Amino acid sequence: MDLTKPIRRIVTGHDASGRSCIIEDGVSPAVRTVAERPGYRVTNLWATDSTPADVNGPDLVTGLVGVQPPKNGSVIRIIDIPPEPKDEAERERAMKASFGQLFADAQHAPKPGQHPGMHTTTTVDYAILLAGELVAIMDEEEVIMQAGDVLIQRGTNHGWSNRSSEPARIAFILLDGQKR
Repeated sequence: MDLTKPIRRIVTGHDASGRSCIIEDGVSPAVRTVAERPGYRVTNLWATDSTPADVNGPDLVTGLVGVQPPKNGSVIRIIDIPPEPKDEAERERAMKASFGQLFADAQHAPKPGQHPGMHTTTTVDYAILLAGELVAIMDEEEVIMQAGDVLIQRGTNHGWSNRSSEPARIAFILLDGQKR
């Protein structure tokens, strides 16, 4: 898998006579990067603003700001994560830049000694590792994910670490949630 290639987004719909068709085929209009974190790329692909979702709803992805999906909605995104810097201060700067510029709505407040990417969202996330290797970090433990593994994140404090020497690509489907 060539992780330097942009993600291809194919969107279906209906033509004037109600027949199914491809209405869009190309690069997502919502790709974001962070200069302080070379190789880190967030590609937002689609967002909905209701549950159940309007199957004929508009493309909301260009208006999406932050990590959270719209209220009562969902978002699908793919993130390319480069290997983490070995230098602790450089790793912390990269994480602060990522959250400050792209995901300011996440509850990003790592405790001393925790990975600098620890954060919480009020979402249910389906995280599907497409390529590479990532470490999913929780408050109490870590697990190494390989391509094909799926993690279901349920509003927990968590972080992601690429401790390998190769980039990783992970797909996230986030559903707006609530704590009861």
